[in-house]
Amino acid sequence: MPGNINRRTYVKGLGATGTAGLLAGCIGEEEDVIEESEDGDDEEEDAEATGTDPDEREVMLGILQPETGDLGELGTPIADAAELPALQLENEGSPVTVAVQREDTQTESEAGISRAEDLVAAGVPSFTGAAASDVTIPVAESVAIPEQVVMCSPASTSPLITDLDGDYVFRTAPSDALQGQVMAEVAFEERGWESAASFHLNDDYGQALSEVFVDSFEELGGEVTNEVAFEPEQPSYTSGLEDVLSDEPDVLIVIAFPVSGIQIFRDFYGEFSDELPIMVTDGLIEDGLPEDVDNPMDNVMGTAPAADGPEADAFAELYEEEYGSGPGVFNAHAYDASAVQILANLRAGENDGDAISSQMREVANPGGEVVGPSNFAEGVELAADGAEVEYQGASSTVDFDENGDMESVSYDIFEFGDFEIEAVERIEFEA
Repeated sequence: MPGNINRRTYVKGLGATGTAGLLAGCIGEEEDVIEESEDGDDEEEDAEATGTDPDEREVMLGILQPETGDLGELGTPIADAAELPALQLENEGSPVTVAVQREDTQTESEAGISRAEDLVAAGVPSFTGAAASDVTIPVAESVAIPEQVVMCSPASTSPLITDLDGDYVFRTAPSDALQGQVMAEVAFEERGWESAASFHLNDDYGQALSEVFVDSFEELGGEVTNEVAFEPEQPSYTSGLEDVLSDEPDVLIVIAFPVSGIQIFRDFYGEFSDELPIMVTDGLIEDGLPEDVDNPMDNVMGTAPAADGPEADAFAELYEEEYGSGPGVFNAHAYDASAVQILANLRAGENDGDAISSQMREVANPGGEVVGPSNFAEGVELAADGAEVEYQGASSTVDFDENGDMESVSYDIFEFGDFEIEAVERIEFEA
């Protein structure tokens, strides 16, 4: 397998506080100290920065997230987190004004394309979105790339996104080329499951993640007994579950979003043994799932990208102050995606997709004054002045590679039980 997977921290016994706080904060303690980067002197000359008077600039930012549909339960908090940097600047009296236009993809590609076109028509040069890979890819191909508008997804994880043309597509979420490997390692090497079956969404997200898991699991020596794809939001999944479980695997992999997941697990617990281990992915790490299913789901575990950035605690505090609850899965990634775009826009000096694209790595990757959620208002003024800044975020240090992907990421391993979800382990992956 490519890359390097390290088990950094094992944390059983944290208590079942739900995913909100666990995904927002680091497991273990991190210092909330903002320091100047020591790497700046070694960087190549950066892209030309124009900057502008922050009192004279209105930054335009779009938010394209699924607030309804199969991913709606996760999408609205993600959209809230994406809007938070703009609200933070307003609350702190920053001279920088961020005009936010928020659009709902409905977790559907056609609606996503239409809403992205609305953003472009309004003159929005960049947006945080989408969430579902099955929406992000067509939006990129039909709107962002041909219209030369930057998009930065906080939640789309399909490996297919890596190969999209142009330099307009970025993401703060990790590729499932990594998550699939982590899942396979945990299943085969840690849990000792020698056979697995995959029950996955019939879309870019589900197909790609299942494929990576299957390849990685078999490479480790495991056997994949069945792979069954399903359509979202069906009235029953009993027939599909019968097919995928027909050869009695040691573990069932379920790759789904919450609305479909609720019905899948209701059907599973109604017809099959609750002693069969099930592993789910990030799309089902949702606090309310056991209650919606009306089962403690004691046989379920899962994986999801961790909010492991140096500023995770600062972000969690900001989110709770604004919205009255702790952040959930991909919320930190959404804040970071919007924050980087705002910095890139200000340093570029104009609401222009090409100019913003040229500054995305300049404001995120090592080199310059370190900026994060705790000093974001200060950071935007530096960027507006054309100064070198290095964004270090809530989800990660946010270093983009040549494809707009994250260079290093962490995953949390979760266990369900007693109607709650608990993070029990963190695994770090460096490409």
